[in-house]
Amino acid sequence: MARPTLRPGIRAQLMLFLCSICLFLPGLFWLLSTQMLEPLYNQRIEEQLSYQADQIVALMDSAVERGEVISSWDFGELLVNEDFRNALYRVLSSNTELTNFCVDISDTSLRNILYVENLYPCLLHNSTLIEEDTSSPNAPTVLQMRRSCREAGQLLQSLRAPGGASQMVVGRMSTDGCYAILVTTSLVHVSEAGQVLGRMLPPIAALVFVFAMASAWLFSQWFTKPLRQLSAAARQVARGDFAIQVDSSRRDELGALAREFDHMAREVQRAAQMQRDLLANVSHDLRTPLTLIKGYAETVRDLTGDDKAHRDEQMNIIIDEADRLTALVSKVMELSKVTSGAEKCEPVRFDFCQLCDEVSERYDAVCAQNGWQLRLELPDQPAEVWADPSMMERALHNLLGNAMHHIGPDGVFILRVTPCAEGFRAEVEDHGPGIPAADLPYIFDRYYRSRADAGKTGTGLGLSITRAIFQQHGFRFGVESTVGSGTTFWFILKKAPRPDPRSLHG
Repeated sequence: MARPTLRPGIRAQLMLFLCSICLFLPGLFWLLSTQMLEPLYNQRIEEQLSYQADQIVALMDSAVERGEVISSWDFGELLVNEDFRNALYRVLSSNTELTNFCVDISDTSLRNILYVENLYPCLLHNSTLIEEDTSSPNAPTVLQMRRSCREAGQLLQSLRAPGGASQMVVGRMSTDGCYAILVTTSLVHVSEAGQVLGRMLPPIAALVFVFAMASAWLFSQWFTKPLRQLSAAARQVARGDFAIQVDSSRRDELGALAREFDHMAREVQRAAQMQRDLLANVSHDLRTPLTLIKGYAETVRDLTGDDKAHRDEQMNIIIDEADRLTALVSKVMELSKVTSGAEKCEPVRFDFCQLCDEVSERYDAVCAQNGWQLRLELPDQPAEVWADPSMMERALHNLLGNAMHHIGPDGVFILRVTPCAEGFRAEVEDHGPGIPAADLPYIFDRYYRSRADAGKTGTGLGLSITRAIFQQHGFRFGVESTVGSGTTFWFILKKAPRPDPRSLHG
């Protein structure tokens, strides 16, 4: 058999995962700061300039709708509507996001009719704070921008000065096509900031990696500690040491796993003890009849071979003990078949009350011989159930036989069937000595003869077989008992499904 390929353990996987995350985050930050910072910044500036230009276009449209003349030329002198000028100033001052900007409005002749200068230096108009007379409303650069805006209907362009300063220009045309609006603002040197961050990130990433390695090692040590304890405990259980107990103080999934492991260890210990008890009791029950058979056979051979009366008596004892051996072996084989699943449950639809009638008839002779009474308490209507009839018959025989072996002074044991929500509840009741409360949880698990019943007949495997039958059917079952008053074994049979009308009519 090929050995499985070894892979890194959970601790190594946790460390690898945490270190990968710590390296991924600085790498993602480097990508955003060096490759995407400038495009995102430019997009934001473009949105602000476009918003400002659209506001001016809307202001012009409203003036045109009112029949106002925005600008005119009278003998070469420019006249601008004062109301429009004031409204424009109010619109520009209301925009708090865009503070340093320049607005240029020109007419169809490409001449400037109005510009608002709040940007120094302005690459459109060549304006500076030092030399105000250098500002030119109709500089070659702005003339080119006006022409491009008119030709394309809009404009988006960047200007760069020899000293490295850069500005963005957004242009819009008024709805009537008479005016071109240019809005510009400065662009910060975002690319240089990205380069600085790019140089800073490698040493930062190295420090983060070292910190991540230390943190991951400590975290994986703490996180995998319960798993290592469980692994060590599992090896001890495999060696047969069931007294191990894992720390289950944690209030998370690992704590729940530890508690489930402790429960499993207790159940395995109990199952191992049950197996030892079963082997010990079966061995004891096998040894006693074998010893008797051998002893009486030697006696017949050596002493009573010619005495027919004594020989017949001793041969009858040999036959009885052989029958006892046969019954014990049969019960062990039956238990093995039912519990291992070799004998499958084959449920059909049948009347459980009719089965109870047939089974009770088998006890008429023994009840008449001993003065006992098997009382049947059945419903008036048929109890149509879904189960395996042969298995249910064996379960009833086991429970009735158990009740008969523990019958009370009144000599009465009862077989009762009553309807319930799930189907039908079957009960076998006796008025015997009862079962102590401490033994009730284990009455179906333990070997029957281990319960202070050494003097009673029976193989002691009936209840274990009955439990296996109920489990194969998926029935709920249990036992109720009061010491000195009697015991009631019960189980719930599932109601048979209604037959398909189509199958009844072919």
